[in-house]
This record gives sequence, C-alpha cells and structure tokens, in this order.
Amino acid sequence: MGITRNSRRDELQSLLTQDPFLTDLQLAEALGVSVATIRLDRMALDIPELRERTKIIASKTYTKLKSIQGSEVIGELIDIEVGAYAISILSVLDDMVLERTKILRGHHLFAQGNSLAVAIVNWHTALTASAKLRYHRPVTLSDRVIAKASLIVKDKNHYTIQVESRVQQELVFQGEFVVVALNEKEEGDSHKNRS
Repeated sequence: MGITRNSRRDELQSLLTQDPFLTDLQLAEALGVSVATIRLDRMALDIPELRERTKIIASKTYTKLKSIQGSEVIGELIDIEVGAYAISILSVLDDMVLERTKILRGHHLFAQGNSLAVAIVNWHTALTASAKLRYHRPVTLSDRVIAKASLIVKDKNHYTIQVESRVQQELVFQGEFVVVALNEKEEGDSHKNRS
C-alpha cells in the first residue's frame, strides 16, 4: 500500500521547495506515481507547471542585474546575489545541437557560464578578460543544464568567478572566468578604439 494522497502532496511540495525545477517526470519517479498523478496533485495544490515556475522565479531575479541586460543572460536566470553567485537553467533545444549526434554545441555551455560570470559583477560595464574551460561529458537534446557561478576572488576591478554546470547532478562543464569591471575612462577609450 502506497502513501496517502495528503502525504504524497506534502512530499511533492517539499521536493519542489528543495528544487523548484524538477520536471513532472522526475517528481513522478521520486514519488513512485504516474506523471498524470503529479499533474493532478500540482493542480490541486495550485502549483504551476515547470515552465511557469521558471518564469515566476526569473522575473524576480532579472531586476538585480547591473552589468548586463536580462535578455543577454544565456538560459533562464533563476537566482542571483550580485557580487556573490548566480544560477541559470539552459534547456537544450533542437537548434542548439549537432544535427547528426544531437549533442549540444560547446559554445552554448561557454555562453551560459560566461553570461553568469559577467552578471554577478556589480558594475555597469564588465567584460571577460580570460577563461579556463573544461568540458566533462557531452550534453544532449532535451537535457536541462543548471549552471552556478560563484565569485572566488575580487582583486580591485578583477573578479575571478568559478562556474560549474550540471545535468541531473552530474558535472558537465567547469569554467574559471576573469571578468574586469571597466571604469568610465576605460569605457570611453574602448568606444574610441572601435571607431
């Protein structure tokens, strides 16, 4: 005999409190029930589907950005503490993968990590100066990549930021980004150099 409906719904809420980005399939597997049961439970508890939960969380975080616009973050920004850390989720879509193998093109992982690294710098203009990268395993179509960027060292206007990206808790990408915050004079000089 399985757990009661009320106990299951309590557990469902607990799981989503720990990780609001669990899919209905992941919830169903964790609770040992069907996806249809999870959907019914979510509706009864007034818990929106994953896409809507992501939008709600993201809308609260984009207002904290200073160095880049929300649309410049690769993936859905789900949490940020400017000057400390940021987290985003990238859903791997068909146009992001190699046609034959369905493996995600590496530049998407780089872009997700790089945009998070720049996002946590609390300055109007911040640019990547260097990056050390390591790809641990391929990411494939329909995977969800959760990337977390953390500030490791701040030395004047240089920020060293560690990024780790995971698919279902498995490390797939690591990067160490050095981001430089430009002062107004440097910003002006960089505009002149582009002319």
